[in-house]
Amino acid sequence: MTAARSGPAFSVHDIPFSTHGSWFDISPVVAEKTYAEDLHLVSHQNGMHAVLRLVPLDPATGDRTEARVETTPGLLSWIGTGGRVDLSYESPDTVRLWGSGLGISVEAAARTLTPFSGTYFFRDPATGAHVFTSYETGRRYRVTVLSGIVAGAPGTQALGGGHRGLSMTPEADGHWEIAIEELDTARPPYASSTPFDAITEKERTRFADFVDRVAPWRSATTPAAELAAYVVWSATVRPTGLVTRPAVLMSKHWMDKVWSWDHCFNALALAPGCPELALDQFALPFDHQDDSGALPDSVTHSEVLYNFVKPPIHGWTFGGLRRRLPTPPAPAQLAETYDRLERWTGFWLTARRAPGADLPHYQHGNDSGWDNATTFDPERVIESADLSAFLVLQLHELAYLAEALDRPDEARRWTRTAEETQAALLDRLWATDRFVARSVGTGDTWSSSSLLDLMPVVLGEHLPGDVSSTLADHIKAHLTPYGLATELPSSPHYLADGYWRGPIWAPATVLIEDGLRRAGHERLADDISARFRALCETHGFAENFDALTGKGLRDRAYTWTASSYLLLAEAHAQRDGR
Repeated sequence: MTAARSGPAFSVHDIPFSTHGSWFDISPVVAEKTYAEDLHLVSHQNGMHAVLRLVPLDPATGDRTEARVETTPGLLSWIGTGGRVDLSYESPDTVRLWGSGLGISVEAAARTLTPFSGTYFFRDPATGAHVFTSYETGRRYRVTVLSGIVAGAPGTQALGGGHRGLSMTPEADGHWEIAIEELDTARPPYASSTPFDAITEKERTRFADFVDRVAPWRSATTPAAELAAYVVWSATVRPTGLVTRPAVLMSKHWMDKVWSWDHCFNALALAPGCPELALDQFALPFDHQDDSGALPDSVTHSEVLYNFVKPPIHGWTFGGLRRRLPTPPAPAQLAETYDRLERWTGFWLTARRAPGADLPHYQHGNDSGWDNATTFDPERVIESADLSAFLVLQLHELAYLAEALDRPDEARRWTRTAEETQAALLDRLWATDRFVARSVGTGDTWSSSSLLDLMPVVLGEHLPGDVSSTLADHIKAHLTPYGLATELPSSPHYLADGYWRGPIWAPATVLIEDGLRRAGHERLADDISARFRALCETHGFAENFDALTGKGLRDRAYTWTASSYLLLAEAHAQRDGR
């Protein structure tokens, strides 16, 4: 009955099982760092919420039975000694489940229903389906029986505490099948004549087509490319709520937002094969740009946060997009991007420059994306060299766009501002052999053992040769067998799982690798790329990694990590092909 498996196998404990466009996944991860015994249907509307528990059953006793879980793109299976249950997405809001020799219980994850929380359960007399309504997601989950026997449906219309759900067992032919839909209020009764195997094959084909678009260069030398593509593909959601475009969430675990620098790496990885989706990733935070020109810190289904910002890497990003898109952006696209980047740059040059200051400042480590980096230990409101370096690149990109739009006076103005900002950066924050941070309040300066202090290498060809060479030497000290530690391992502040105080991160890797390569330090760039690619091939696509062991840390299915692997692997494949 089941379709042939295709695509990379993966652990659902690390990577949630989902499909392109869906707002829910199937996973044991039900909250931050929280793993349940059973798989759950977990929705990301109104936040992350485990809605339904899916439990394999012994059909003879009706009790929970042990079953191993196997997953590949398109098919998730529970396999026990007496049979199996298969699950596949029919559409972004509907999954089909088919079982033989095993039953299943579909039950509310929340055991208590109050007037403001929990899940209500009833049988809809209009359709005959069983329906769960979730206060947390604000959505309904309709279960339609296609074949088999409902062995029980406890908790129907029950209030307060208790068990709610239905159990499926096979009919005489040994099989059962159901559909579970996530919907708003109502829709026509579920009806489908598509066999389960055909649904699975369609999913497999959809994913295979995506891989062929985003990683046509893959080979045995880039063995994690398909799984990286799956992480990105399966974390993509359709426009809903405050998400104005198809969006690649950072994860369908608990990091289920679009942060306003994370999205840049997904856009770059998607650009050659999925250009429209790539441009949507770049543009989404700009859809929520405020009156000051600032981008939000993050966007998700039901909230847009402005209490922090993220660093202005968007000029660097759009320059990369222009070069990677199969067709150059149309004039209207360039004009829109120019306007948005101009306002974003204006925010840093006005709202984030103290009176009389030449350089912009961060107000907290969160603004830099390196939340707790040791650069911010003495103070948080600081002029930081990475910020000015990113801004210089953004000013150069504005100059390029102004020239392309036939605005030569504006192009000269942006070029002049870029040169002035870089001169101020070197004059105020370069101290003999390193960059320092400066207190906006007192003018005091300090250096740290954070890789963040070396990030101005992203300026690449714009940096004086002696400065880029000195930075390259310092960067080498951060290299472990697995990549670039964000804090020197010899530092007293180094922490194995210290977020930005030690672990290896994808964005720092990509930005530094690119800057080194553009500055002519290709051998070091090659080394950094090779170590990071090997790290992902061995340890997956975690939010970050232990710099001394390579172990994946925090959220284990992070899209900017997967996209960074795709970017570095593609560039490696192209260099090998020369």
